[in-house]
Parts: sequence; structure tokens; C-alpha cells
Amino acid sequence: MSSKLSRGFFEKTLGDITGTLEQTLFAEEISRQAGLLQSLDPRTKLIGALALLLAISLSHNLIVILALYILTLPMAYASRVPMGFYLKRVWMFMPFFTGIVALPALFSPFSPGTPFITLIDLASPRIFLAITQPGVITAAFLLLRVGASVSIAVLLILTTRWTTLLKALRVLRVPQIFVLILGMTYRYIYVLLHAANNMFLARQSRVVGRVSSSDNRRWLANSMGMLFAKSYELSDQVYLAMQSRGFRGEAQVMESLMWRSADWMWLAIFVIVAGIAIFLGR
Repeated sequence: MSSKLSRGFFEKTLGDITGTLEQTLFAEEISRQAGLLQSLDPRTKLIGALALLLAISLSHNLIVILALYILTLPMAYASRVPMGFYLKRVWMFMPFFTGIVALPALFSPFSPGTPFITLIDLASPRIFLAITQPGVITAAFLLLRVGASVSIAVLLILTTRWTTLLKALRVLRVPQIFVLILGMTYRYIYVLLHAANNMFLARQSRVVGRVSSSDNRRWLANSMGMLFAKSYELSDQVYLAMQSRGFRGEAQVMESLMWRSADWMWLAIFVIVAGIAIFLGR
């Protein structure tokens, strides 16, 4: 039984790491598709995304925020982003983490108001707990606002190559140290995933017969320490490798960034939509 659990654990871990690497490569392929957003200058997409994110954060109308979220769906379709892949990246983990933050706001001690669902109502001692209408509205605002914001950010990342996005950030006067950290993080995470995948694959290839739970826990503890030490070493290696390929703190791309008429048109559309959303969501 322990051996089966051990093999199941290693196979699942390997599958998760491999799946993450495959999704990263698939996202790079999407950014090279001949879609709507892929054809735009990265500065257009970046400024447009910031304008829409500002509109979402300033809007106090659920319908307006929902409309901005729905707007991302046809844009994703026109950009040849697989809808299932897109929705999964937005909604798979976001409701869980955001839901933890939004959960207390549902209840009457934190959001007094008209009860929506009464959970506890005792006369003596007086104990009252209910899900209130203001609490539901507050939680819905938080979930929808975060979901719409994440949707725009994911759509920007999926349709823009990482190097051109970094170049656009520098052209828009984002501090060099911030862009450098982003570039290092992206490359470093990918290398670290490969290192973790190799460790688990090597362990799985050496497992023969029955393995106790205590041995598994001991190996995991040792592996965490080894991975931490290796990650520290890899950080220097990744940076030196980037320098050896000509990296000097600036993102270099072969093609030059040039504004076209389509870029100006879509930039105007993004800004106008954001302005209307801010006006209607006051």
C-alpha cells in the first residue's frame, strides 16, 4: 500500500511539474499566433490594459465590471486563445484565494444589514449569525473585480511575447530594476521547474519495491534543502548566462516597436471604453 502511495505521489508530482512546463510553452505559442491582440504594438496593449484595470478598480457598479469582463471573451477568441485554456488560467485558483478573503464579508458581524440567509438565531444567550445582503454584494464585488482584473492581465500575457512586453515597459519609462527583476524571475522559474522535475524523475527511477512513509518524508525534507541550495546556485548561473548572451539590463528584441494606425485606433477604443466604464460606474 505504501509503495502504491509513493509511486502515486511521485507520478502526480511529475505530472504537475510537466504540465506547468507544457502550459508555459503553450502560452509562448499563443503569443506567436496571428490573432487580433498579437498584431498590436505591445505598448498599445499595455496602456489599454492599464486603462481597463483602472476602470475596474474605480467602478462601483457590478454590471459595469461584469461588462468589462465579458468584453475580454470575444477579444480572447479573436486572438486565437483557446477559451478553455483561458478560463482555466483565470478561474481555477482565483476563487479559492479570493474567496478566503471575501468569506468573512458575507456574515452579519462584518456586514450588518438585511439577512439573506439566517444561520443561527438564538434568544438566550442572544446569538445571531446570518449571511446578509450587503455581505453578498461586497463579496460579489471583490470576486468579480479580481476576476475581471486577472482576465485582462492573463490576456495581455498570453498574447504578448515576454521580451517585447519587457521592451514596452522600458519604452514607457518603467524603472530598469523592475524590468530586470521581471525578466530574471521569468527565466529563473522555468529553470527551477526543470530542476525540480529532474529531481523527482531521478527519485522515481530509483524506487524499487516497498517504500515506507517515513522514508518518503525524509527524502522530501532532504530534497527541499537540496532544491533551495540548487536554486541559490541557479540564480547566479541564470544571470551569468543572460549576460553571456548580451543582456545588460535591457530587453532586446529583433523587431523595432512602431506605432501604426491600427494601434492608435485600438488604443483610442480601450481608453474610450475605460472612460465610459468609469463614468457609468460612479
